[in-house]
Amino acid sequence: MSPLYARHKRTTLAIATAVAAGALLATGVTTSATAQTAAKPLAAAPTALSAAARTTLIQQAQADAAGTARQIGLGAQEKLVVKDVVKDADGTVHTRYERTYAGLPVLGGDLIVHTAKSGKTQGVTKATKSAIKVSSLKPQITAAKAEKQAVSAAKTLGSAKTTADGARKVIWAGSGKPVLAYETVVGGLQDDGTPNQLHVITDAATGKKLYEYQGIENATGKTLYSGTVTLNSVQSGSTYQLTDSARGNHKTYNLARKTSGTGTLVASSTNVFGTGTASSSSSDQTAAADAAYGAAETWDFYKSTFGRNGIKNNGVGAYSRVHYGNAYVNAFWDDSCFCMTYGDGSGNVDPLTSLDVAGHEMSHGVTSNTAGLNYSGESGGLNEATSDIFGTGVEFFANNASDPGDYLIGEKIDINGDGTPLRYMDKPSKDGGSADYWSSSVGSKDVHYSSGVANHFFYLLSEGSGSKTINGVTYNSPTYNGAAVTGIGRAKALQIWYKALTTYMTSTTNYKAARTATLNAASALYGSTSTEYKAVAAAWTAVNVS
Repeated sequence: MSPLYARHKRTTLAIATAVAAGALLATGVTTSATAQTAAKPLAAAPTALSAAARTTLIQQAQADAAGTARQIGLGAQEKLVVKDVVKDADGTVHTRYERTYAGLPVLGGDLIVHTAKSGKTQGVTKATKSAIKVSSLKPQITAAKAEKQAVSAAKTLGSAKTTADGARKVIWAGSGKPVLAYETVVGGLQDDGTPNQLHVITDAATGKKLYEYQGIENATGKTLYSGTVTLNSVQSGSTYQLTDSARGNHKTYNLARKTSGTGTLVASSTNVFGTGTASSSSSDQTAAADAAYGAAETWDFYKSTFGRNGIKNNGVGAYSRVHYGNAYVNAFWDDSCFCMTYGDGSGNVDPLTSLDVAGHEMSHGVTSNTAGLNYSGESGGLNEATSDIFGTGVEFFANNASDPGDYLIGEKIDINGDGTPLRYMDKPSKDGGSADYWSSSVGSKDVHYSSGVANHFFYLLSEGSGSKTINGVTYNSPTYNGAAVTGIGRAKALQIWYKALTTYMTSTTNYKAARTATLNAASALYGSTSTEYKAVAAAWTAVNVS
């Protein structure tokens, strides 16, 4: 799970996506940008796959996995398990695999095989270049001891309540030489009420903690933030349920201040959801309207922009939960339930359901089901930035007059209590904690602050450096080297980031590797001598990534 922000100056925020499905809402004005005219796709751009076509490609890849493993030089004890597949307009297929060794999962062993339309392998992108070879598969410490140490580590981090359900043997390949290890997932609650899913990796020989990352990734009707909009609903008897049959049957539930379970499906006798104003009542439907609208726009953004059919690209909708906890100032995405969850904010009257927050959290799900960027260190910063980048894309895509697109994150939800945004993409350090530029210490920052480097890169790539006003918001983006950067436009920058994420990034990608991944993406899409390729290089240099 990933929260939307860190708990230093503010709490964590992770966002869930919801889509209401079914009949058209009785009242309201459609503000969706779904009907935008799609440009002819670039040869290396991803093509939309039907659920059946995607399933067929995955089944074919899995059937050929043993041969693929031999072809790319894996050892006899290694096997490949297909996680995802992306097909480009020119027929190139990018197949993402997880790896096992002697039957054990290899964490940090993920890889992508790039195959031309002819069937010829064009290359392999690996999370680790180290050969997977472990001298002994017999642990020197017990699983019970590893679990105990993991729980202790979680308590050291300040978790309010912790639980663990056993430790599993794995091969850890995420940081140097592969070793036999245990993975323990510590549950319970974090200090601010956010669910806890701390993954702790322990060396099975020494008991030393090797790595840890958080699995919770923080972050309509008459809405609070987006005005009156059109939603899809499904009629059941005399009531209308907030289920979106047009977008994978996404459903929106009301937790009514609880912190567990699914909640109650939001329903209305009038097919109108919400009042457009904030209310402290746990039965208020305005937050549900915002969540459902955000989910719908996020689904449409991915479908229209990248041909992606839902978070997993399989046509299945996630679900959303609103009114989580009491005065919970956060929101989060949780892979284990494939759902998004929103708190109601301070005093239960500032729900964290704005459009960019919804886009941010659903995008954590997309990252989880593509590159799987580990939620720690530099890869964690890239994970958070990816959600900010695509959340921004969703906001511009929706073209909603009540919430115009901008390069500010969470400007509507007023978490700071003074009207300022949560994050700034043009100059991230304006929030008081985020990094404008890369340094050797960036990886030690909270992931919501180390994300600043990639957010700044994306802004520069899209809009360029210097002062400018966009949709009424004034920006002034600096550069590390003082050089002027010319942007290539947000549309191209989004295509480059998405292709890098889905075909060139792995679970352990750091900033240097992200530069390589985006250059590879720009080369594939526009050519290695293109203006776009040169702009990617210049924007990374401008944030001190070389």
